[in-house]
Amino acid sequence: MKKSSCVAVILLSLLSGCSMVADRHIEWETVEPKSFPVLKAIGYAPMSQQPGANDQERMLLAMKASKLEAYRELAEQVYGQRINAEASMQQVLIGDDQLNASVSGIIRGARVVKTYPVGDIYATELELDFKQVYDLYLNSQPTRRIKNVKYY
Repeated sequence: MKKSSCVAVILLSLLSGCSMVADRHIEWETVEPKSFPVLKAIGYAPMSQQPGANDQERMLLAMKASKLEAYRELAEQVYGQRINAEASMQQVLIGDDQLNASVSGIIRGARVVKTYPVGDIYATELELDFKQVYDLYLNSQPTRRIKNVKYY
């Protein structure tokens, strides 16, 4: 019994020497992609359907709404769209059919290319250059250097 417990202790000590804890520091560098896509999106909003006391207020609200719609379009292109579908069936007949779509994300670096009225509709064109997004990402990550390393 004593011999088997000594063997077990030796095996455990040998196994603990092969632990997954690294005793070294690894430096990483950023690899820039070879090409950067430029995404474009257009948002539309009807002026006559906007709440407002006069035409100028409705036009300003339509401008804002079309810009938000263009941002939503960019977010769909970058992150994709989540689709939820549900159908109920009773006695082999489809009773209720529902389809929901949503998009969620953060868009940084987009620029307004053009905003203009087209009849009763207001349109806003946005552009998202991924080179600029890449540069924003690099600038938002602070540079870190090693201050001290301790080995145990």
